[in-house]
Amino acid sequence: MSKIIRIAAALLIDPQGRTLLVRKRGTQAFMQPGGKIDAEESPAAALVRELHEELGLRIDPQQAVYLGSFSAPAANEPGFEVQAELFRVDSAEAVAPAAEIEETVWLAADEVPALPLAPLTRDLILPLYRKALNAPR
Repeated sequence: MSKIIRIAAALLIDPQGRTLLVRKRGTQAFMQPGGKIDAEESPAAALVRELHEELGLRIDPQQAVYLGSFSAPAANEPGFEVQAELFRVDSAEAVAPAAEIEETVWLAADEVPALPLAPLTRDLILPLYRKALNAPR
């Protein structure tokens, strides 16, 4: 049985329809911004806290639209599975890498990133994002 890391993650989308990927210091894989959910914390509260710590982004939890729970092998912790509570956040705010974030990349829906991606991002979240943006509004 693999060990579970519970996280809250943001499918952060800018006014141009691009989504933000981040890379933590000392790691290779790009992934959605977000982070571990503390014991007494709701996923939405964790998301708000992590986006502020990692990107200097202040969001209202009401802005975060819950998209579901997704699981995949953890990118940076071998033998672990990451279980992400995923939220869509539309924001025009500027972001700046902070805390453990070393690099940020905005990705358009039709772009195939030439970057190493976390399994969750590559296999589940990016396909969902592309489908959401191509779907009739």
